[in-house]
Amino acid sequence: GKHFVKEYITEDNQASVGMVFDRAFQGEGTSSYELSIMTKAGARIEILLSTTSQRNSEGDIVGAMAIGQDITERVAFEREYIRLIDTANAPIIGVDAEGIVNIWNQCAMQMVGYSTEQVIGQDLVREFITD
Repeated sequence: GKHFVKEYITEDNQASVGMVFDRAFQGEGTSSYELSIMTKAGARIEILLSTTSQRNSEGDIVGAMAIGQDITERVAFEREYIRLIDTANAPIIGVDAEGIVNIWNQCAMQMVGYSTEQVIGQDLVREFITD
């Protein structure tokens, strides 16, 4: 047979996917791991992967099983959504339930002067809202 990771996983993901399978061979499963693989036709697709150990009747680990879901369209949609938010001609600021900034587009950056790196992860009200 062919080595799954070397043959089918994109080079940029081989080390991390190899670690996911190594963990499965140690008895630790992984769920919801995103990676890119190459199809036989040479197309790159995005997969949501879960792994688990395969055991024999004595409970010894004899292999690993991976279950994947094609999320290529979802990933493309998310990238387009991010691009649209980032390039909108209005400031767009997003916060989570605790008020921590998780979206800060280019227009907000230009208007307020803080870069995305300076704002993401900060408490919006405590750090940036004044009386």
